[in-house]
Amino acid sequence: MVKSRPTSMQPKSSTGSRSGTKIENDISTAVLALSKGEIVSFGDVAAKAGHPKAARAAGAVLAKSGDALPWWRVVYADGQVPPCNPSLQVERLLAEGVQIRGFRVLSSPLGRFKRPDRIEVS
Repeated sequence: MVKSRPTSMQPKSSTGSRSGTKIENDISTAVLALSKGEIVSFGDVAAKAGHPKAARAAGAVLAKSGDALPWWRVVYADGQVPPCNPSLQVERLLAEGVQIRGFRVLSSPLGRFKRPDRIEVS
């Protein structure tokens, strides 16, 4: 039996509405607004969504979103990639021009880890 995505994480309808809680909708909107190569932390997402103390809620929303949201653009505040499917996340981040060493973001084109002078990885 195939599990369906929770109702709160269903893609937007043609009218643009979602059927989730306000915080789920706010977090989803904030994550959907991230551009290619824009890497942020869970706390950044929560703050952008208007819920600055809800970093864990941001993680929970992303954990159940599947590929409906660009979850791979969100990492821990120190740049560490979360432990849930890190290889796939690193693969997607590299495809967006993000520099990574091990499972930590060193530099990204946009967002929290944007560096004026990109770091050379040896």
